[in-house]
Amino acid sequence: MVIATEIREGMAIKLENTIYKVVEVKVHAGSGQMQGFVSTRLLNLSTGHYTERRFRTDEKIEDVELVRKPMEYIYSDGDLYFFMDPQTYEQVSVPKESLGNFAKFLKEGMKVDVEFLGEDPISVRSPKTVDLKVVLTGSGVKEAQDNTMKSATLENGIEILVPQFIKEGEIVRVDVETMKYVERVAQKK
Repeated sequence: MVIATEIREGMAIKLENTIYKVVEVKVHAGSGQMQGFVSTRLLNLSTGHYTERRFRTDEKIEDVELVRKPMEYIYSDGDLYFFMDPQTYEQVSVPKESLGNFAKFLKEGMKVDVEFLGEDPISVRSPKTVDLKVVLTGSGVKEAQDNTMKSATLENGIEILVPQFIKEGEIVRVDVETMKYVERVAQKK
């Protein structure tokens, strides 16, 4: 059990016999007669749906211990995503629902941490950002300002908005949660 103020992003908690992964946490301090609270954004690991939940600052929540194993993404088959342990070659599957937006960013051979509850793989620890190559974009408008965006298609098929100076073949960093452009990645020559 943890107190609500001890909840951190990436933790797993159990509420009403359902396991949630904490995606976002904000602690709001109380003032005067108003009591403080902790607002959270949670990912339901069985359905893949997000929910928002508030807790009193002194409320106790059951935390769930997850074991992380570094694994390599190998392929998907419908609603299951398969990962392999590079040391033992053991393969495990994780349901698409528990991956959230990150399922769209997985590339074959990508190394990620798979989270286990006991012996069961239940989630993948997704990075905040992913670097992807731009495969299709317009040439950009010559007099456009840098804050003017244009459409670009990435190597995984996702279409996002990028600044005018981004060209095809460049690598861009994308926020996994919001699916938005973060920055251009310098390529090694």
